[in-house]
Amino acid sequence: MKSTKGIRSLVAVAAAVALLAGCGGDRSGSRSGGGTRLSIATGNTTGVYYVLGGGLAEQIGRHIPGHQATAEATGASVENIQRVVKGQSDIAFTLADTAADAVAGKGSFTAPQPIRAIARLYDNYTHVLARTDAGVKSVADLRGKRVSTGSPNSGTEVIALRLLAAAGLDPDKDVTRQALSLPETVQGLKDGTLDALVWSGGLPTSGITDLVTGMGDDVSFVPLDGSLAPMRSAHGEVYAAGTIPKAAYGTPSDVPTVVVPNLLVVNEKMDPALAESLARLLFDHKADLEKVHAAAKDITRDAAPRTDPVPLHDGAKKYYG
Repeated sequence: MKSTKGIRSLVAVAAAVALLAGCGGDRSGSRSGGGTRLSIATGNTTGVYYVLGGGLAEQIGRHIPGHQATAEATGASVENIQRVVKGQSDIAFTLADTAADAVAGKGSFTAPQPIRAIARLYDNYTHVLARTDAGVKSVADLRGKRVSTGSPNSGTEVIALRLLAAAGLDPDKDVTRQALSLPETVQGLKDGTLDALVWSGGLPTSGITDLVTGMGDDVSFVPLDGSLAPMRSAHGEVYAAGTIPKAAYGTPSDVPTVVVPNLLVVNEKMDPALAESLARLLFDHKADLEKVHAAAKDITRDAAPRTDPVPLHDGAKKYYG
């Protein structure tokens, strides 16, 4: 017979496994969307994708019969699409510009990728922050600086490289570029091993809140009002003008920026009934997602089907009518 102490240990382990089920635990079952366990590819652990992905996983488990879900921390957009195409994940968050490259087979993708959209979500806001002592007032001022351009194969990296190019900078020659996750990036600015960062995320992003709170006047946002025109000229109208309101991070004033929509995507082979259920879930239980992160408030029924150039999955198309 096992001792009481041994039984308590087994119960503790079982509880820990249960807690992991909604966010980052082991995954089992089909990888094509037809099994009981679905994997949601998200992003950095201090980003909105990961937080909202955990909330989505919880709602799937509660409201889609026969399915449970796990939110997986990843490098984000490019990696997420690769994971969905390979069958390593069933559902993925991605920036619309990266997804547009994927369906066109350009940029980070050598051929068109078999992805379909479930919905257009909220917008991502491009954040550029620099240490005050670096003297950076514009993107062009990043010349010669140590800059984090985001995790490898992330949507942030795609936007960061395009942003630098739009300012006339060669990302491989004119800056000391470091491909770091958001937690690593925040620490780098705090300890002075980085001068600046580029981040694309919803509002507010907890990692950015941590940075601004921790550094105060020693870090500041760089306005991007001059970046939109050259980015749209080079890459199309997926980019739009936006504003990071001062209330988001307690800045002295609003910050002009560049925004791009987020999409929720799946493999084109996903069962149409499951794809329809996922689209319905977003709106039947939107209030629950809003409790997880405020960015979910910006997911709207009118905008959700507008995922061009990424085609809607037939199941999602049926839901939207």
